[in-house]
Amino acid sequence: MSKKLTSRAEDYSKWYNELVVKADLAENSAVRGCMVIKPYGYAIWEKMQAELDKKFKETGHQNAYFPLFVPKSLFEAEEKNAEGFAKECAVVTHYRLQNDPDKPGKLRVDPNAKLEEELVVRPTSEAIIWNTYRNWIQSYRDLPILVNQWANVVRWEMRTRLFLRTAEFLWQEGHTAHATKAEAIVEAEQMNNVYANFVENFMAIPVIQGLKTESERFAGAEETYCIEALMQDGKALQAGTSHFLGQNFAKAFDVKFANKEGKQDYVWATSWGVSTRLMGALIMTHSDDNGLVLPPNLAPNQVVIVPIYKSEEQLAAITEVVNGIVNDLRAKSISVKFDNRDTLRPGAKFAQHELQGVPLRIAIGARDLENGTVELARRDTLTKEVVPLDGLIDKVEGLMTEIQESLFNKALDFRNTHITKVDTFEEFKTVLETKTGFISAHWDGTAETEDKIKELTKATIRCVPLNQEEENGLCVYSGAPSKGRVLFAKAY
Repeated sequence: MSKKLTSRAEDYSKWYNELVVKADLAENSAVRGCMVIKPYGYAIWEKMQAELDKKFKETGHQNAYFPLFVPKSLFEAEEKNAEGFAKECAVVTHYRLQNDPDKPGKLRVDPNAKLEEELVVRPTSEAIIWNTYRNWIQSYRDLPILVNQWANVVRWEMRTRLFLRTAEFLWQEGHTAHATKAEAIVEAEQMNNVYANFVENFMAIPVIQGLKTESERFAGAEETYCIEALMQDGKALQAGTSHFLGQNFAKAFDVKFANKEGKQDYVWATSWGVSTRLMGALIMTHSDDNGLVLPPNLAPNQVVIVPIYKSEEQLAAITEVVNGIVNDLRAKSISVKFDNRDTLRPGAKFAQHELQGVPLRIAIGARDLENGTVELARRDTLTKEVVPLDGLIDKVEGLMTEIQESLFNKALDFRNTHITKVDTFEEFKTVLETKTGFISAHWDGTAETEDKIKELTKATIRCVPLNQEEENGLCVYSGAPSKGRVLFAKAY
């Protein structure tokens, strides 16, 4: 298969799809709308998972696991949540197959094996978890419960795209229970901050923290906090959400506790999650027409060393030097791969590692051994330099930090130059079609205006920024009074 990608300028969507497949991240499976995450892609996800899991545990959370199947009666208990996900639910109705008497060698559903109660394949786990919490909580002494689960969920999407929107995807979902409203709100805000910190400092993706409008909130939430990122094509991507659920799920599942005064009260709740959609954000924020570009923090191999030789004797001499470099880099917790495959020429290896976004490539040949040098190639800038072997480890260590910061700053500059203030609907439409990005505009606070703007432009309110200053103005569409600007954008 050719390694050359469609350019982003020519067809951004095609570029993205080709990159995911050609960089060996994922591919479509035999199951409609579901993907196979390949080892290289899964290695990146594992790095995300490990860092997030560490942050969750540092904030007092523990991991647990709950069933994939949710009895339909439990799923229906919280009406808004059930209505919000109903159209995306896969449902199990039977528990057995049998030989088809009319089609030898084929199977059919056994009509006598119908479940007494249908099971929803979880699109999210609030229902099964809150039904469980009812058995765990009797007193204020049982609170708070700070639980996270790493799991898969199923949302039967009709239009799918690898990582960004699939019928099944991987994620984590936190579900916490609290004695007071204030404590639950602090939790929801804290976890949104955890997400923002992770995405900015680990993934090198700048985000805007904000609140969703009522129509964009998670089904069953009283408030949804979010982090919004901007992709290179000017579309927004919701990178994570954290929900203050109030007492809605506690009331739906009758989860009460005796407070310190001995009175019965309903528990306060939050839920929060990020998913493999972050892989899509990573790809679309940093990558270029040559392939994937990975921040060092997320690269499965931060450094790859490619030997250039003509004889086995030269390879042996190079390998001896490389083994020392590998050991020294690993002692600095830098992941490194010695690519000594004899099935590919050096040029083909360079192309593969460039396509797969390895942050730093080292080439070393017989002449380098004589000169005491190596060639360093940076993936982010596509620049090369010859440097001495002496001091190489410190040089590489410094470049890991420099590349990570450079990628963040580049993305931040792009984001900041693609936030445009507008005051008229004509300006709004012009910016949306010509410049794209976030549009900062006044909104009158009504769902009617929000829906009309979406209908006319396909742009949605991505968030009401948390750091928004109060500013009196007129709604960009209706002309009604407004107390502040919100961020609109077309989005994934």
